[in-house]
Amino acid sequence: MSTAAEKVAGEPASGVVRDGAHYLTLRVYYEDTDFSGIVYHANYLRFLERGRTESLRAVGANQSALLAAGGLFFAVRRMTIDWKLPAMMDDVLVVETRTREMRGASMIIDQRILRDGVEILTAEVRVAAIVGGRPARIPDGIRALLGGEPA
Repeated sequence: MSTAAEKVAGEPASGVVRDGAHYLTLRVYYEDTDFSGIVYHANYLRFLERGRTESLRAVGANQSALLAAGGLFFAVRRMTIDWKLPAMMDDVLVVETRTREMRGASMIIDQRILRDGVEILTAEVRVAAIVGGRPARIPDGIRALLGGEPA
């Protein structure tokens, strides 16, 4: 059950899952921008990371618990980003996160950032599952949570 502190405009702090994707709403703050008031390019990486982290949390796969339970964590192996439009201070953005493909020890995640329903950035992210410093098979339980088939 969510508490009032976990909700922003009726949405849980971890975002919402619907139609096979996760949606996280966030606001652009002064600290996210450069001297011109436009979001500094590297800060989009933070927004995308929050989207991936909260998408796991929203389906019950808290990264801290995974690490504590068996040493499993996810590391970005490759990321391709297409910046289409700038975001500005005070914009409200939605980070959409969708698992496209699941392999043995990795997955491909498609992400978009939208402002007022308009796509301003797309990213393709390959994430590897790591245990003990080495690639590891993504557990079937996590695959099921993310909509992937056992490999």
